[in-house]
Amino acid sequence: MTAYGQLQRRLLCLLLAISLTLAAAGCSNVPRRYVWMAERDVTLTALVASPEKYQGKLVLLGGTIIEEEANGEYLWLRLKNRPLDQDYTPHLPAELNGPEAGSYWVTVEKNKLPQTYQSWARMTVAVRVTGTTRFETEPVLALVYMRGWGSDGKHHGVWEHIDPNYVLGPPGGTKHPNLPSSWPGY
Repeated sequence: MTAYGQLQRRLLCLLLAISLTLAAAGCSNVPRRYVWMAERDVTLTALVASPEKYQGKLVLLGGTIIEEEANGEYLWLRLKNRPLDQDYTPHLPAELNGPEAGSYWVTVEKNKLPQTYQSWARMTVAVRVTGTTRFETEPVLALVYMRGWGSDGKHHGVWEHIDPNYVLGPPGGTKHPNLPSSWPGY
């Protein structure tokens, strides 16, 4: 093989390696900005045990919708916890009756989610901890990002809260910047 042929082969291999790296980085289940901002290794058990430690912070959880409630201007979704793996994909907890098998509430403004969200069998959520609970032990969290997977391989979807007046980051006070003072718990 000539020197020119070897150079072409090396360039092709380099371009293939770069393409695969970019494709792998772009196919994450959760956008990097949320992964970077989220508290590391937070589980539902840790959140229930020390909610004040995480108040106002972003966390990543997995779940499946078990209840839905429309209340005023908000939609409340009760999610059965599904721990996330290293790729931020939700799975059944190791113990079906253990502490990681609990549930939590996610709030979002009405009519903001895609219509297919009710078909999602499982989801990964980036949520802001509000510091309030329902039914004494179930944390209430404000939805920032949601990725859902349909049970039949269809109806996958993504939802992201986009507000040009809101810069995602740790809030200056203890109140969540997207929730009005009339919101339950404030």
